[in-house]
Amino acid sequence: MPMLEVRIHQSAPIPLDVQLSCRPGETLALVGPSGSGKSTVLKTIAGIYRGARGSVRVGGETWLDSDAGIRVPARQRRAGFVFQSYALFPHLSAFENVLEAVPPGARPQRELRAAELLASVNLGGFESRRPGRLSGGQQQRVALARALARDPRVLLLDEPFSAVDQVTRERLYEELASLRGQLHIPVVLVTHSLHEAAMLADHMSVLHHGVTLQTGTPHEVMTRPVSLEVARLVAMKNVFDATVEMHDPAADLSVLRWEGMRLEARLQPQVAAGAPCAWVIPSSHIVIHRRDKPSTSARGNPVACRLARMMPLGENVLLTLVPLHAPAKPLSLSVTALVAARLALQTDAQVTVSLLRGGIHLVSGGA
Repeated sequence: MPMLEVRIHQSAPIPLDVQLSCRPGETLALVGPSGSGKSTVLKTIAGIYRGARGSVRVGGETWLDSDAGIRVPARQRRAGFVFQSYALFPHLSAFENVLEAVPPGARPQRELRAAELLASVNLGGFESRRPGRLSGGQQQRVALARALARDPRVLLLDEPFSAVDQVTRERLYEELASLRGQLHIPVVLVTHSLHEAAMLADHMSVLHHGVTLQTGTPHEVMTRPVSLEVARLVAMKNVFDATVEMHDPAADLSVLRWEGMRLEARLQPQVAAGAPCAWVIPSSHIVIHRRDKPSTSARGNPVACRLARMMPLGENVLLTLVPLHAPAKPLSLSVTALVAARLALQTDAQVTVSLLRGGIHLVSGGA
């Protein structure tokens, strides 16, 4: 089965220093701000963009090796590409758009393949409609069927959900997740949405200014960033300064001093004892105590706070908690509206939270 391996670099017009790999049957999400080079990476893999140097290999095939002078033309690369704008031929029907991409062969077999692909993306019965008579979600499905018509060795998706409404987007998420299990090829997804990456991808790479900053599972990247830059790019809100007091390998423990308070974290000896550091904690590892069951365990890092703000956001409530010992260092977390009601949370009330030590992650340097 083909594994995708990419190493590309260039100095201009968009600086690139990108390394990534993706196994067959897996999805890799490329995330990062606009201008970070995500779409350029996809176009380099497909051969549409020819400015970068480096290598692109899929299985035993080399599509790009600039040192060896290998640069396979885009038309010869079996890369399925779904563009952000879909790029359908407006004068052709959905069936004809897909048929155009089916490899040469006997006409009846090609037509059968096009019909099968449209059915696989739930567009049976829409074969004769032109793009102008299809909804955004239907156009996206045609574009996906056309990308799969080439029997690709890799599928490239460039912001494929950005042009559709939220209801359609949620349905397309489910369809892509279902279809992905049948493809057995690498899938690379470019998205601005961390939510999409977390839902759809097995791994994600964070790009910034054309440089790969971190690659890992969505959970790893979004809870254990390798740098403050990554923490900010994945929108971590709880980022604080501290000093490492000690490491205790026998207890699997690192001890921090945060604004005069002792905090216990899982063992992270990569930050030297006595050194300043930053620490982050995801909302999922902040637990609000019930008033009738307070915790005094140091292992849970109990912190007394004032509930400064409650902001309803749909089914959830965003909470801002001001630690009594560090009023300039607010904590942010989200709970369901049901939990907020069950705990009888009220603005300006005093609450205690636990900062679970398994969720405290250390980053060298300061915030």
